[in-house]
Amino acid sequence: MENVLSKTERVLRLRNYSLKTNKAYLQYIKEYIAFSKRLGLDNKQKAIEDFLLDKHRKKQSPQTINLALNAVKFLYKEVLKDPQRIDLKFAKRSKKLPVVLSRAEIDKIITATKNPKYRLMIALGYACGLRVSEVVRLKVESLDVDELVVYVKDAKGKKDRISVLPARLQNDLRNLIAGKNGDEYLFASNRGGKLTTTSLQKMFRKSLKGTRITKRATFHSLRHSFAAHLLENGTDVRYVQELLGHANIRTTQIYTQVTNPKLKNIKSPF
Repeated sequence: MENVLSKTERVLRLRNYSLKTNKAYLQYIKEYIAFSKRLGLDNKQKAIEDFLLDKHRKKQSPQTINLALNAVKFLYKEVLKDPQRIDLKFAKRSKKLPVVLSRAEIDKIITATKNPKYRLMIALGYACGLRVSEVVRLKVESLDVDELVVYVKDAKGKKDRISVLPARLQNDLRNLIAGKNGDEYLFASNRGGKLTTTSLQKMFRKSLKGTRITKRATFHSLRHSFAAHLLENGTDVRYVQELLGHANIRTTQIYTQVTNPKLKNIKSPF
């Protein structure tokens, strides 16, 4: 197994996959090999099917099952160079609507965050539609405070994009970057270097709890709210797609279901 995992890691690095994808693929490939050996499964198709069914029995999400299938496909096609096609379809993903916070709720969360550094990070997450990983990776050179633009480098899918900065945060950001070099992290940890995503998510949960908001929100809900509120303001969905960095506009269109004014204007007959 160690030889296969080592070879897989090498191929992933050569393909320049993200660290997150590398970790996930290696984990699922390791699980798959161990599962197949434990049950003595020699038939590839049956081994993969039983592996995925086991995850389904454990009530793992469709997203997790699909990621595991992608990892196994990568193993056979890219690492082992097996020419036989894996004839399996992806698990049906649940079509849950994203959790969107109101503007008032977001203000409450920001106000409840007593630490100024984390308060600004949460504000930026909403104001720019950033993922938690993108916030902690921001550097001084990522900001053009005068032009109200943020450059998001090496985002999901190894893509760069730009997003908007709010004029409301101009002074805070100017004070934050004063005297810093362009390659310094915008929000450094106490030990130097960037903060962890875990610390920011933990602070968000703490602030959310302090507001007594009952929605099952996460830091990513700020990004959902950014998109929904832009659409409510009349911004074209194609511009929202660019700001979020979505490859497919169908991903962005999910927010039109949350913000559909025609539905909201319908009165119940009760």
